[in-house]
Amino acid sequence: QVQLEDSGGGSVQAGGSLRLSCAAGGRTLSQYGMGWFRQAPGKEREFVAFVTWRGGSKWYADSVKGRFTISRDNSEKMIYLQMNSLKPEDTAVYYCAARYGSTTAQYESTRLYDAWGQGTQVTVSS
Repeated sequence: QVQLEDSGGGSVQAGGSLRLSCAAGGRTLSQYGMGWFRQAPGKEREFVAFVTWRGGSKWYADSVKGRFTISRDNSEKMIYLQMNSLKPEDTAVYYCAARYGSTTAQYESTRLYDAWGQGTQVTVSS
């Protein structure tokens, strides 16, 4: 099993940038596809971005496409989410998540992930 710890959240003004980090402990990170999700108050947790276990393919939610970039460093056991041109509607708790194996099926589904970070708050003011 892999253990995840999110960090890097904070408060920024609209148009600003943040970089979230996710540190993985336990099993080899390269055996997991990695995702970022977010949850705003009163809303369900939603998909943000996904990267395959070797980093060869990436997918993004339409709402963040062109503004956010997911990346990973398997040697350092780190996953990142670079967030640019932030908007107030990006305000949420952000979670990294790991799913074992190379499959890319249903990467948007929270049910198919094996481990979650504790979450980090991102607040964007207008």
